[in-house]
Amino acid sequence: MAPGTFDIARALVGDRVQHEFLVLEREEKKQASGDPFVLLTLGNASGRLPTAPIWSSQMDWAAGAERGKVVQAIGEVAVFHGKRQIRLTAPLRVLPDAAVRHELFLPRIAVATEPLWDWIDRTRGELKSPPLRRTVDVFFGDDAFRVEFERTPASVAGHHAAIGGLLLHVTEVASIARSAARVMKANADLVVVGALLHDIGKVRAYSTSPTGFAHTPAGSLIGHVVLGTMMLQERLASVPMAELSASQRLELHHLILSHHGSLEFGSPVQPMTVEAELLHWADETSAKANDMEESLTEDEHFGDGEVSERRPWRVGRRIWRRPHSWD
Repeated sequence: MAPGTFDIARALVGDRVQHEFLVLEREEKKQASGDPFVLLTLGNASGRLPTAPIWSSQMDWAAGAERGKVVQAIGEVAVFHGKRQIRLTAPLRVLPDAAVRHELFLPRIAVATEPLWDWIDRTRGELKSPPLRRTVDVFFGDDAFRVEFERTPASVAGHHAAIGGLLLHVTEVASIARSAARVMKANADLVVVGALLHDIGKVRAYSTSPTGFAHTPAGSLIGHVVLGTMMLQERLASVPMAELSASQRLELHHLILSHHGSLEFGSPVQPMTVEAELLHWADETSAKANDMEESLTEDEHFGDGEVSERRPWRVGRRIWRRPHSWD
C-alpha cells in the first residue's frame, strides 16, 4: 500500500486528514495529576507533524501505534501556540507491516532522480583527464553502488535528510564547485571529481529503516569522512599505477579528508590546495543553504512575526521570512 497524497508541508489549519502516516516518534507522558497521555509524531515523504495529546480517556486510540508502524489517521490540522498539529477525531488504525512499503513514507527529495543522474553522467563524460575519469567511474559506473547512493540521505537529521538527499547534495556541490573553480582558474575537473567523491562514505555511515535514518556502527565509530577514504582505497586497488599515480591518489584522498574544512568540524586535515578549499566551501554552501531553506518552512520557529522567535538548531541564528515576492 502506498501513502496517500496528504502534503504535510503545505497543509493548512482546518484541512481534513484521512490518510496513512508512519509513526516517527511516540512519547508517553504524565500530567501533573498523574494521568498518562501520549504524543505521536506522524510523517510521510512530504514532512512530519505531531498529534495533539491523546489523553488518558482515549489511550486506546493510540494502541499499537508504535514507532515504525504505519497508521491511518482521521482528524484535522489544528494549531497550538503557533505550531501545526494533527487533532485526531477517531482511533488510529494500525496497518499490517506486510501491507505497506515503509520506505515510501520516509522523507524524499522533491525532485526526480533521473535528471540528477543524467547530470552526473554527462559531467563524467566531459572530464578531460583520463585518471580522473577512471577514478570517478569505479564508483559511478557501478550499478550496485548507484542504487545504494540514491537511497542514502546526506545526513540523518540535518541537511538533505531524505531518500535521494545524498544524490541531490552531491550534484549541488559539484555544480557550485565547478563554477567556482572556473572563475578562480583552478582545476575544474579535479574539483568536480572531489565533489562527486567527497561524501561516498555516507553509503556506509548511514542506514535507512522503517523508523527513519540512523548512524551505522561504522558511521558512529569511524565517521563518513574516513570511511570515504577507505572506500576509495579499496576501489582504486584495481586501478594500475600506470593509470593513476601514487601522488594523484594522495591528492584524491586529501580532497575527501579535508572537505569539512577544520578539525573541529570533522576533517582530519585542513584544505591544502585551492581545489580542496573550493570543495569545502561548495559543500558548506549546499548544506547551509538547505538548512536555511528548510528551517524557513518550519512553523515552530515563528510566531506571528517575520523574524523567527528562536534560533533553529540547524542554522544557529534567527532567520527572516520574506513578506514580499520578487516575481
